[in-house]
Amino acid sequence: MPGKEYRFNPETLTYEEVREPLRLRIYRLLRKGLVVIITVCIVNLLFSFVFHTPKMDRIARENEELLLRYALLDDRIREDAERLDAMHQRDISVYRPLFGADSLDITGIYVPYPDSVYAYLDAYPYGDRIKASWQRLDRVTRRTYLQSRSLDELQLLATDKEHMATAIPAIWPIDKRDLRNSIGAYGGRMHPIYKRYIKHDGIDLPAKIGDPVYATGNGVVQSTDIGFRNRGYGRQILIDHGFGYKTRYAHLSQIDVEPGQHVTRGEQIGRVGNTGASTGPHLHYEVIYMGHTVDPINYFRRDMDDEEFERIIRAARETTYEIFE
Repeated sequence: MPGKEYRFNPETLTYEEVREPLRLRIYRLLRKGLVVIITVCIVNLLFSFVFHTPKMDRIARENEELLLRYALLDDRIREDAERLDAMHQRDISVYRPLFGADSLDITGIYVPYPDSVYAYLDAYPYGDRIKASWQRLDRVTRRTYLQSRSLDELQLLATDKEHMATAIPAIWPIDKRDLRNSIGAYGGRMHPIYKRYIKHDGIDLPAKIGDPVYATGNGVVQSTDIGFRNRGYGRQILIDHGFGYKTRYAHLSQIDVEPGQHVTRGEQIGRVGNTGASTGPHLHYEVIYMGHTVDPINYFRRDMDDEEFERIIRAARETTYEIFE
């Protein structure tokens, strides 16, 4: 029979079929199978270079969709950054000046994460694109958080706006009609005795002993002091108005309030005197903001004409009523 091998057996005088060992038959089958597999792989590889398989088409579509999504994400991030810029500009040019708050510059606060945080992305396809998008997203997220803190602060200021309006020292501490002479200046001035420049932390309002002294804004009396006989501020009152503002009234002849007492704007708190280091009856008046003295003239209501106001400012530069403070 074709395909089979026979051998003559002299003992039986017949032809018997010769059978190959099982191991040899298995080896031949495996060899044929391996040849078939290699052939199929080579054909499939060659086919893939010429024709796109459904799987490859799906992967290509997924890659295109991924790139499109990152492009859309970049556009959204850019739009959000532009909105943050516009919000920040309104913050520093409208909202904060409206409430008299310090400017908050959030552009210089952001510190980017080190590149090592994003290093794992380098091993992925399109890693550079993903890394750039994440860095922009992290920057916008940080700026959004900082801007939200600024808006929270402004919300508190808006809530307290009515209280702040009555707390800021904004009126004269004595009746302007009681002024006896020119106002003593705030800031550096030539000392009348020591002949050197000494900083003057307030202004001097000359008046008669016993003239009423008024609180210039709502607040709480932080402290009162009788001072020293011939030096310092003498009898004085320190009022805490909140919102970072305090006012000091010194050289008084009489104190009409006590520490912890709530006072309102225009309420009499004492009387003009000549106590402490003073060369004549007057009120030494200070405005303190965030721990630093500022020129009280800038807080007075400008209900006088410009000419008179400028005349007072000019006269204040050369006038003094105190020996040492």
